[in-house]
Amino acid sequence: DCNSRSLLHAPSLPSNITGLDLSFNSLVVPRHGTLLMHFPSLHSLNLSSNALLALSPAVFSNLRALRLLDLCSCSITSLHMDAFEGLGSLHTLLLRNNSLQDLEVPFLLPLKALFHLDLRHNALVSVDTWSLQLMEAVPQVQLEGNPWVCNCTAHPLQQWLQHRQAMQVTCALPPRLRGREVAALDSQDLGCWIKRRFPREDSTAQQITVTHSNTTTPPTGKGGRSWPYLVGFLVAAIGISILIALAAKCKLFHKNFASYRHRPLPETSSIRGSPMEDSSSWNRGSSGQGVCESHPMPGAADLQAEDDDGFIEDNYI
Repeated sequence: DCNSRSLLHAPSLPSNITGLDLSFNSLVVPRHGTLLMHFPSLHSLNLSSNALLALSPAVFSNLRALRLLDLCSCSITSLHMDAFEGLGSLHTLLLRNNSLQDLEVPFLLPLKALFHLDLRHNALVSVDTWSLQLMEAVPQVQLEGNPWVCNCTAHPLQQWLQHRQAMQVTCALPPRLRGREVAALDSQDLGCWIKRRFPREDSTAQQITVTHSNTTTPPTGKGGRSWPYLVGFLVAAIGISILIALAAKCKLFHKNFASYRHRPLPETSSIRGSPMEDSSSWNRGSSGQGVCESHPMPGAADLQAEDDDGFIEDNYI
């Protein structure tokens, strides 16, 4: 027990000790090399309430047997991705009451045996999806007391907390959600709304999952699925145009065919002359197709009433 001794460096102690308390001192973390050189059998290390500020890479790499590391209240502002390299046997990591604003995603990778992670009362406002996936392998994670911002970026955290049934993590911002439990919120509270494609059938807002900017999946473009509709529209337009053209040509064909099925006009010497020759002349003009029915001969008065200019309209003329 070496707490509250105003130590700047680790004291000279037997190398076979398994527990060491160096809390409430003024230890200086080396920029290169390890903090404790000669304690390979150490199982428990308490460094709480030392102004460590930052941890250099592999600062604990020689403590292969360490199972508990207490770094509470050390004013730590950031964690290097290799800060805990070599701690493959670490069971409990306590980082409570520090000033961590974000988490380097790979810092958990060397901690294969980690069971308890305490991140309470730091300055965390959000956490990315990859960090949540890594923390999923840790059975006990404490995130209470951080100033979480409960907007749409907190949606992955909200789902993660619901899955783990962690109900003590509360919002700090925005003011309308201050003090509300993150796990008890829904996508509507977080402002994550998008419109469905068929709003008439279902007007409920659809939830979306927000991923970090380092997500490897590229965003889908808006025009990625529009080309089949364009091709279908062009094919339909061409087909309709062809049908219209065929219908027009058939109509014109029938019109011309009907105009050539004519009969000779009655032969008269004048408009006001005597009636035509007998109806046999009608039979002669029927192109040998049997005896035509006799038709009454129109008089001059009728012809004059039908057309004042003396001409009879016909499609052939």
